[in-house]
Amino acid sequence: MDHGTGWTYAAGGTPAAGPEDALRLVRGAVRGEPGGRVETLLATCTMCGAEEDEFEVAAGECFCVGCCIPLGITDGDVRSGARRWRLEPTGTPLPPSSPGPGLEPGDLPRCPAGHDVFQVAVALSFTAEGEVRGLSVGLRCPVDGALCLYVDDARVVAYGA
Repeated sequence: MDHGTGWTYAAGGTPAAGPEDALRLVRGAVRGEPGGRVETLLATCTMCGAEEDEFEVAAGECFCVGCCIPLGITDGDVRSGARRWRLEPTGTPLPPSSPGPGLEPGDLPRCPAGHDVFQVAVALSFTAEGEVRGLSVGLRCPVDGALCLYVDDARVVAYGA
């Protein structure tokens, strides 16, 4: 992938025990602000109630495997109640936000074993006033436990700012 997703396992090279490892990964990646707070969550689909809470990832979005509704990570729709936003990279580049004519199946994230359905962990950094300022997204393969940081501490900027 052109944005440099790197896959890791939990401590000692063993598979990640569970989604809590993905929550720790994103919490450690997002930068908190003085007086603010950081919240982490596992993505779930409230539209279809899919029990697996697994997502396919393409073009910078995470799509529920049950109903194909996107989470809208890159355009500020993570169900946080915040205004719509855009992301600016602060470290590694952001994932591609549009399939475009040149997106090949190999450009889609897959764990080292080739799986392409993930549990998704999100960390949001809030200011003291409650505005979202940072976002990290982690992917965990539920089959083999591989983890990656899909969005690494991106800065959140409100549309029109």
